[in-house]
Amino acid sequence: MDLEMNASSHNGAIPADLSLSDTILDSNRHANKNGAVWKDVLLAYKSLGVVFGGLVTSPLYVYPSMNLSSPTEADYLGIYSIMFWTLTMIGVVKYVCIVLNADDHGEGGTLALYSLLCRHADIGILSSRNANTRVRNGQSNLNPRKQGKLEKFLERSIFARRMLLFIAVLGMCMLIGDGILTPAISVLSAIDGIRVPFPTFGKVAVEALSAAILIALFLPQKFGTSRVSFMFAPIMASWTFTTPMIGIYSILRYYPQIYKAVSPHYIVSFFLRNGRLGWQLLGGTVLCITGAEAMFADLGHFNRRSIQIAFLFTIYPSLILTYAGQTAYLIKNLNDFGDGFYKFVPKPVYWPMFVIATLAAIVASQSLISASFSVIKQAVVLDYFPRVKVVHTSQDKEGQVYSPEINYILMFLCVAVVLGFGDGKDIGNAFGIVVILVMFITTILMTLVMIIVWRTRLLFAGLYFVAFFILEGTYVSAVMTKFVEGGWLPFAVSIVLAFIMFGWYYGRQKKFEYEMTNKVTLECLSSLLSRPDVQRVPGLCIFYTNIQDGLTPILGHYIHNMKSLHKVTIFTTLRYLLVAKVAPNERIIFRRLGIKGIYGCVIQYGYADLRNPEDDDFVTQVTCSLRNHLESNYEGQLEGCSVQQEILQLEEAKSVGVVHVRGKTRFYIGKDSGWSDKVLLGFYEFLHSNCRSALPALEIPLLESLEIGMLYKA
Repeated sequence: MDLEMNASSHNGAIPADLSLSDTILDSNRHANKNGAVWKDVLLAYKSLGVVFGGLVTSPLYVYPSMNLSSPTEADYLGIYSIMFWTLTMIGVVKYVCIVLNADDHGEGGTLALYSLLCRHADIGILSSRNANTRVRNGQSNLNPRKQGKLEKFLERSIFARRMLLFIAVLGMCMLIGDGILTPAISVLSAIDGIRVPFPTFGKVAVEALSAAILIALFLPQKFGTSRVSFMFAPIMASWTFTTPMIGIYSILRYYPQIYKAVSPHYIVSFFLRNGRLGWQLLGGTVLCITGAEAMFADLGHFNRRSIQIAFLFTIYPSLILTYAGQTAYLIKNLNDFGDGFYKFVPKPVYWPMFVIATLAAIVASQSLISASFSVIKQAVVLDYFPRVKVVHTSQDKEGQVYSPEINYILMFLCVAVVLGFGDGKDIGNAFGIVVILVMFITTILMTLVMIIVWRTRLLFAGLYFVAFFILEGTYVSAVMTKFVEGGWLPFAVSIVLAFIMFGWYYGRQKKFEYEMTNKVTLECLSSLLSRPDVQRVPGLCIFYTNIQDGLTPILGHYIHNMKSLHKVTIFTTLRYLLVAKVAPNERIIFRRLGIKGIYGCVIQYGYADLRNPEDDDFVTQVTCSLRNHLESNYEGQLEGCSVQQEILQLEEAKSVGVVHVRGKTRFYIGKDSGWSDKVLLGFYEFLHSNCRSALPALEIPLLESLEIGMLYKA
């Protein structure tokens, strides 16, 4: 029988049971593939309401932001050609085809690129972070690779590493500035359309109505990206599909041959004809690509494929057709550029489009608001920003986050910009600087990722860098001429944010250096406990420490002053992982430290782990895990001390009482400290005293909590 089966299989026949199982497997794979495709399509639809709002509503303010003077048909053809190739080169080639592939654990943005570089090369600044993030120290040791000259240079030059961090931080600050300006200019431009049919509607009324709408926009952010996108996606879908329809109508009615402007020779003739004025007009045309960086910065809220699908099949065609229709109208109405959107809308559909435009402008702000939450979360995780409350609003997607503090600060600044500037042109000048500088910084960091992480050939990396350096560098030079006319605003915001981040980073680095220099080793702890004046008092102590390689200096300070330590002491480190939930058997990890009654403990949390009030209290969970560890693991067990004795000692200590000890450190800034330490560490102390605690809400009774203060000498 076996011989017949083998022979039949060699002759090409397939056993019935094998054929059936293969068919089932193939059908399952096909179903899974179809399910994944539909999931990406659904995410692409949702991304319309979050990621692309700023980009797809740019026709509202691009032409009004240009200071055109007696424009001609040839000028409009040149401007449209510039916008077409800008959208194609930056939107399609740079972001969709290249940059979106450079995510860091699903996250995007300039800080994600910097984090990705730090994990593949020793170019970070904070040593505590480098030790935990470098890929080379982990898996890459199994497959060593040769370092390139650029990588060696960056690792050896502290100046280059600091400049790299500065560039990444500047990109993050500019993106947050974008998050302030996008809502302001989008809503103000949309509401300003009401003055076309009602010229008596005053400027102050437009500003007040815009401010009220902005406040209403920020309030529902706490419900999370998924719910917000579900509400906003239909609005953006309506805008995305109606504006190109009006564009097609405008093309057919006013200028059917508009697509000849796709030829780049119209760009050349535009600059030859207009010279310096044409170069300055780039400050307005750059706004056509505003929001493109949000595709990358919002990557953590969705995924790469969904964003690519949404851009290539809806956003890009919509923008090309809408701008073509606007330009076709303006060619026949040369001086209507000051209100280049609403005047090209046919009168029968004016009010429906006004409603859609207003709603779309409100939704447009969401892309950069979500991006701001993402980059702040990345900065907090990397320890480059003061701890703020970060709420994960999705059980499935780690990147969907919300920060109440950041949300209300953005709301206040957006309203202040609308009421303070009022004029859309001034906001547009500030907006243009933010938009192109973030992209320029992304180009620099992306080139380093291509060389160091991807190991791209220098020829291809060089082509990428030169092409986009020239394109974006030209835009940068043009928008900088608008610095006095509103362009100073994003720099002011960035300087404030950068000072906050640098002050926090400087203080954290000084604290880390002090703790590493003065950490308590196990040998030192054993020596302290052997002193005759130090007593082991009854009870259970959970001593919190953020040092895993040794023990916090606060321990030595505590023993030296209290002359005691509890008979059972558990040194506990809380660790947050970039996973949704930590398995119960991996939540609490123990080890014996070689001293009677002294244990080390690491408690791990995922971003979606929630404490259930019905669960056992924190102390019960820790002691049960320690008991299980003692019963199943004999490593490090002391001679003459059985497992039963250890468990009995633990139970007795718990019955006597539990105390939670945590350190509260401050810097002592003496007269001999330099002025930089006095300023920066003083500022760090201010930030540290007003930021969130590093410890989560563990529901510890106040009577069981003890804080030990200690001064670190600066």
